[in-house]
Amino acid sequence: MPEKSSQAMRERDSAETLTPAIYALQAASFFFGITYLIAIIINYVKLPDVKGTWLESHFRWQMRTFWYSLLWGIIGSITYFLLIGWVILGLDAVWVIYRIVKGWLYFSDRREMYS
Repeated sequence: MPEKSSQAMRERDSAETLTPAIYALQAASFFFGITYLIAIIINYVKLPDVKGTWLESHFRWQMRTFWYSLLWGIIGSITYFLLIGWVILGLDAVWVIYRIVKGWLYFSDRREMYS
């Protein structure tokens, strides 16, 4: 029985280290776009490890950030030459920065994210 408990503690500790790393990967994507893809892959691979913990809300927050920013990025790219695309892409970038900062601050305070 103690072995399972220590395994759960190791997984929790690993997830607590991984969560801010994913925020860092999302932030780094402004310079190296591939890190955004790496972050979402890690989110999906490690999601079962955080199920039922306060970290699950951060993983969901990070995943929603990725998918909605991808959607608005595609819309902004399609409308880029209509000039409205510039506005959409700019607002999308600001929104992603907001989500990363808010998530990181909530994580630092050990608070759950709300949807």
